Amino acid sequence: MQPLRNSKLARIGVFYDGNYFLHVSNYYNYVHPRKKRLSIAGLHEFIRQQVAAEEGVDSQLCRITEAHYFRGRVGAQEAAQRGSQLYYERVFDDILMSEGLVTHYFPIKSFHGKKEEKNLDVHLALEAYDMAVCGKIDYLVLIASDGDFVPLIRKINALGIRVMLVCWDFEFTNDEGQKMITKTSQGLIREVTYPLQMHEMIDSRRGSNDPLLMNLFVQDDTSTSEKEDEPVNEEFQEGEILSLKNGYGFIKYPNNNLFFHYTDVENVDFNDLMTGDNVIFTIERKYNGQDVAKNVRKVN
Repeated sequence: MQPLRNSKLARIGVFYDGNYFLHVSNYYNYVHPRKKRLSIAGLHEFIRQQVAAEEGVDSQLCRITEAHYFRGRVGAQEAAQRGSQLYYERVFDDILMSEGLVTHYFPIKSFHGKKEEKNLDVHLALEAYDMAVCGKIDYLVLIASDGDFVPLIRKINALGIRVMLVCWDFEFTNDEGQKMITKTSQGLIREVTYPLQMHEMIDSRRGSNDPLLMNLFVQDDTSTSEKEDEPVNEEFQEGEILSLKNGYGFIKYPNNNLFFHYTDVENVDFNDLMTGDNVIFTIERKYNGQDVAKNVRKVN
């Protein structure tokens, strides 16, 4: 690509791996000290300013002309069984539409007992490459971490289009005591023109007073429409304990058995529970989108 001149508009195409973006947003909302979700409007402004800085042009000439969001999601029937999930998905759809994102949803299905979406990265890569080949973008921004996107980046590089990677690395211990690690493929970082490792910027001294970085997060006065998912069902449900082990257990519940921790047991000691006991409980959605049981009480 020829160097961008001040008289030429820099057309930016932003492509989201939506499952990855939601995972990162959940981390900042539930685990990170900021306790706030990522703001798509703030992220887009940050991207515009970064492209302007890297290309040495006026930010007014840097415009996001294509924005696509790819994500797998469960069907309507299963979502309806998860309380208010359908409502919050529609709320987030409204946010995406208000920021001009085109959504590409793919069904999540069970493969060998594990739920996953198939070929999402392939669809993203094809859409991004098509935009580049047709000359619709001058600059590609990829929000992802998967090394499967390396072939896409190489193809984009061959077209002479610069690629910016927006990524996060972090780790934490979840409620089940498991260490969760999110790390960006080093092969992906090596292939792109400008890798932005956002966790380093956000947690640095600059991140505490830079307005662009501060605006990456939903502001306190923003309406609740920016909060994608919250505790699900405050009404008590009934179920049967399916298994118990080392301070946690699972309750038999339609479609998805519910995890609970010993600290969630209320009217008896956890060690007094037995497999097969009837219990009542409420349902809450955790940082990873998984429904869990809370306020667990043994039924006498």
